[in-house]
Amino acid sequence: MADADELDKLPIKMLNDRVLVRVSDKAGERTSTGGIVIPATAQVAKRLVWATVVAQGQNVRACEIGDKVLFSPDDRYEVEVQGEDYVMLRERELHAVAAERIEASTGLYL
Repeated sequence: MADADELDKLPIKMLNDRVLVRVSDKAGERTSTGGIVIPATAQVAKRLVWATVVAQGQNVRACEIGDKVLFSPDDRYEVEVQGEDYVMLRERELHAVAAERIEASTGLYL
């Protein structure tokens, strides 16, 4: 049986439609466009979160590694890999993908 140190160093392959993302560390206080500081303890109803894709399964088609994705924090499963915290999602739980390669003419700027 392998010890914990050996297991921490094993490569990981994401399966099926799973996406592994890293949420940025600036989840604390925010500043509004008007300059008002919004504390981390403020209640915000159903606020979606942006994260960066770090790994994906072979059946994921909507995003690529390095893309920014938008998801609901209610849909997430947190996991620790080699001392880093990540969030595991299914592709269908993604609400939006932001990447330079995407050419859209919606007139919206994310």
